[in-house]
Amino acid sequence: MRDVRDVGERPRSDAWDTRPEEWDLGAESAYTSAYTSAEETTEARTGAVASDRAPRAVAAETAPHTAGAVRAADAGSADPARKPPARRAAADPVKALMHRHRELCERAVDPLEIAAGLEAHGLTDRAAARYRHRDVFSLAEEMYARVSRDDDRPPPRPAPTGGPREHRAWAVLALLPGALCTAAVLGLRATEGRAHLAVAVLGALAVTLGLRVALGRGPLRASAHTTSAAARVWTCWLLADALLGDGLLRATLDGGPDGPWPLATAPVLALALACGPAAWCARLFAVHARRRLAASRGLEEFAASATPLFLGVFALFLAALAALLALTGSLLGEPAVSVGAGALGALLLLARLLAVHGAGRAPTVVLGTAAAVEATALATVFAARLPGCSALVTPVETLTDAWGTDAVPALVCALAALTLLIHAIRTLTRASAHARPPGSP
Repeated sequence: MRDVRDVGERPRSDAWDTRPEEWDLGAESAYTSAYTSAEETTEARTGAVASDRAPRAVAAETAPHTAGAVRAADAGSADPARKPPARRAAADPVKALMHRHRELCERAVDPLEIAAGLEAHGLTDRAAARYRHRDVFSLAEEMYARVSRDDDRPPPRPAPTGGPREHRAWAVLALLPGALCTAAVLGLRATEGRAHLAVAVLGALAVTLGLRVALGRGPLRASAHTTSAAARVWTCWLLADALLGDGLLRATLDGGPDGPWPLATAPVLALALACGPAAWCARLFAVHARRRLAASRGLEEFAASATPLFLGVFALFLAALAALLALTGSLLGEPAVSVGAGALGALLLLARLLAVHGAGRAPTVVLGTAAAVEATALATVFAARLPGCSALVTPVETLTDAWGTDAVPALVCALAALTLLIHAIRTLTRASAHARPPGSP
């Protein structure tokens, strides 16, 4: 009798109190009806055992998750405890980042491109700590490795770099504007009258086409979305002002122009010849910047190493341009060095480098501003001839009297070049400026 009661009290243990009330009441009524006649006859023991199995069968059908607790109670466990639910694994921050930059990870041919893309989206070394990495480069390496591991397809191979023949091709094309400009200058020196005008027009068209061909290949080639038509227009205006502006300004200040004014052929010829050094300097900067990017272990480290490289390449181009200005000036009998032409050459190089490396908006604005200021300066000289407007010519006349007719373009282009230089130091020393687009050499 004692054993039967003990068996009947097991479902009332604490383990069953945590179950739903429906099972608790059903179990108790089943046990009550099963054990009422067990006190009068010894055969009730067998019925109690059968009735003990019945609630468990019902429990298995109605609540399968209670079967483990029944077996634990039959085994003699006084207070079986349920297993706590497994804790949800922490979210993978790197996987979430890869999902946001899925296209970047799929098209990247090396971890450097992923690092450059992440930096272009504003991710810094300090922010990389949230993804359990010390810098952006190590984070990019893990992202690149995980893409290769999760994807059965092999990563795309980088396009083969150009061989010596291709290098010779763009090197020759970079010299094309200078060669065409030299031929045009010699033609202008040898002709007069209508032939002189025809040579000037044909020479300007030939140099323009040669410049376009040279900029379409090699290190000075920029993508279509970084070079706008406005930037080309402003560049042509500044070059035309370098050729015609000084003579027109002097003739206007003297009361003219009463006829054809002299052309500044030496500065324009030096700028055309400088396309060759500009291409070599652009290639030198691009190659060494990518090498330092591969060796760097952080964005700040790369910026610290790329800044002196950029400034050194820029100074090298200025030295080559100054030598060309001195050479052409002495050969053509014009001023030895034109400060305005030097500032214009520096401005055009910085604008092209920024466009080549994907930052073409700022150069367009700066070139347009410089062209507008030079046009305004020339317009004020003509406007000063109107009654009551003589004071408009005072700023331009003061500058030209103190520093010569080259002072206005020199000042304007120097300030514009300084603005672009500050912007280029911040932009071209970032890793994102040196990420190669897919299919580029």
